[in-house]
Order: sequence, then C-alpha cells, then structure tokens
Amino acid sequence: MSTRRQTLRLAGAALAAVPLASCSDEPEDPAPTTDPATSDAPAPTEAAPRLGEPEVVTSGLEAPWSIAFHEGTALISERDSARILELDVAGEAREVGVVDGVAGTGEGGLLGIAVLDGFLYVYFTGSDENRIERFPLEGTAGSLSLGAPQEILAGIPAASYHNGGRIAFGPDGMLYATAGDAGNPPNAQDRESLAGKILRMTPDGGAPEDNPFPGSLVYSWGHRNPQGIAWDESGAMWASEFGQNTWDELNVVEPGANYGWPEVEGIAGNGDYTDPVQQWSPEEASPSGMAIAGGTAFIANLRGRRLFEVHLSDPGTSTEHYVEEYGRLRDVVVAPDGSLWVLTNNTDGRGDPGPDDDRILRIALG
Repeated sequence: MSTRRQTLRLAGAALAAVPLASCSDEPEDPAPTTDPATSDAPAPTEAAPRLGEPEVVTSGLEAPWSIAFHEGTALISERDSARILELDVAGEAREVGVVDGVAGTGEGGLLGIAVLDGFLYVYFTGSDENRIERFPLEGTAGSLSLGAPQEILAGIPAASYHNGGRIAFGPDGMLYATAGDAGNPPNAQDRESLAGKILRMTPDGGAPEDNPFPGSLVYSWGHRNPQGIAWDESGAMWASEFGQNTWDELNVVEPGANYGWPEVEGIAGNGDYTDPVQQWSPEEASPSGMAIAGGTAFIANLRGRRLFEVHLSDPGTSTEHYVEEYGRLRDVVVAPDGSLWVLTNNTDGRGDPGPDDDRILRIALG
C-alpha cells in the first residue's frame, strides 16, 4: 500500500540551495505530532515508476549494511561480523573475506561499500576512528577474495553512534563519504574536523583541486548523521540525513554549503544555512540508504519501516511504500538490470527479526 504526502517548502527557498533532510535512527523522544510544514494536499500528477511486488533475492543475512556490484555480482557488507559476502545467481551467499580492524559497537562496524576499477572500498569503525580502505577484488564470481588492504583515509571521528558511513563514487569519478558528528554536535560546525561532513576525495584519498575549501576533503558541512547519497541525471547530488528529535532531512548537496546542525534542524529559514527540500518526523522516517532511478529518488527508512519515493521535479512531496511490511530498511540500490534492491535491517539489535531476516528484496520498476 502506498500513501502520498507533501511537505511545503519555505517561500523563496531555491532548489539548488537546499540539501536532503536529516533523520534519526535512535529511539529518541517522539517528534511533535503536528507538522507545520506538512499538508494533506495531493502531490502533482506526473509519470512515475510503477513498483512491482517485492521478491526475495536472499535471506539469512546478519546486520547487513550496504550493497554494491562488481561486474554484475552483488557484494554485501555485514556490520557486526565484518564480513563481505557475494551472491550467486540463485541468491546463495558466500564469504569473500573479513575486514580486519573492525571494532565498532552500537551503530559502528563495517558500514558502506563501493566498487571502482576492480577495488572494493569499505568504510568501517575501528577501535578509535572511522576509516576508509580499499581491497583488490581477486578471482571471479563464485571465487572472489580480498587482496591486501590499502589505506585511503584514517582519522574520521568515531563513536558508538553517528558514524555516517555511506560511500559512493559520483559521476565525476570522485569518492564521497558521509561522516556523522560522532556524538559531538560542535564537530559539525568545525571545518577542521572530518566529523559532521560529507567528504569528497580522489580514489586514492587525496583532496581534489576543485573542492570548495583548498586542501580539504570537506565538501559540505553542518551535518548530524548523513546516511544516503545519490546523483540525478543532471549530476546534482542528493543526501538523506538522520535528525535528532524533530526533523529528518532530504538535502540537495552543494559544494561548500553549511546545513546548519546543531544550530538548526530541518527547514529553518535561516539565511546562514541551507535548508532541506523535504523533512520528516523521525518516527516516520530515519532515512538511510537512497538510490535514484530516472527522475525519482527511493529512500530506505529504519525507524519508519517504509520506502519513500520522491519525484525530484517536486522534492517536497513523497509517497510511502511497504509501510511496516518488511521492518527496518537499511539500503536501496539500483541493480544492473534496472530493478531496485532493498536491504532489510531487522537483526541489528533494534528490529524484530523474522525467521528469514535479514533479506534483500528485488522490486521491478515498470
């Protein structure tokens, strides 16, 4: 079942200056029941992908966090076991390797993964920091293994929560990473700290010459715990973010922009900060991974236990799918065949796992 809602943006807020809203995975105090920026007005009519009935690709995963594809083969990270798994065409999982040095607790552990030019990039929590490393992927489908690790970036502040952790390569070939405030909100407003930021780097970990702050990996700042990142057909970057008690966010990410945390949360109308294009209460959202197919963003939600569909031509509106049907949703990606793969996350200590959890669901787009 799908429902549609609309969030009204403040007058005069330009789309190019607004980022994705934040949302929180923590079971914090409930958000206000009255949303002054929400209307029951129907969203505008436009052609939209038609979502098929979800099909189970695989089951029995343990606290899975991220999905990536290598030459058509699906790879999955498991947060607590630090395992990288590969799936065969029948959906059977096989261990590719275990990432050494993972020592996260709470929300930390082996988090996001991405693939480029035969390397698997991983973001993980160590004993006192978050790190990005890469591994050569050796062998072929069904017999993949990890080569020797290479450090890309160390020293990202870590904690038992607010670690960020999503990584992805943009259309410019650069590596982007989301870093949470590591439980210390002032980090987000400190441009010398890597925490509370979206970072942009070369595939080797260097600072690109066209980054907004010379010699710095900081691409945008003022974030609490950004989770999902994706790019539309124009090359614009979008991001989902955990808020605290009031608003989760959907943002359009602009280089050098300050998204306001902890000074503001959600749509604030403060000219010193960039507002989100859409906001949700944490109890209905807690947005995690996101994917863009055509002109539509799909956002997986943890606490809200639903999939949001957002038409990027009118990003203040969203449609809800599969509310409470599959539990917590951690990630969503576009598979090589053009379908959506959605990763459930009921075995992470905050869900109510069923006998087959956790699963990957395949959803055809009509």
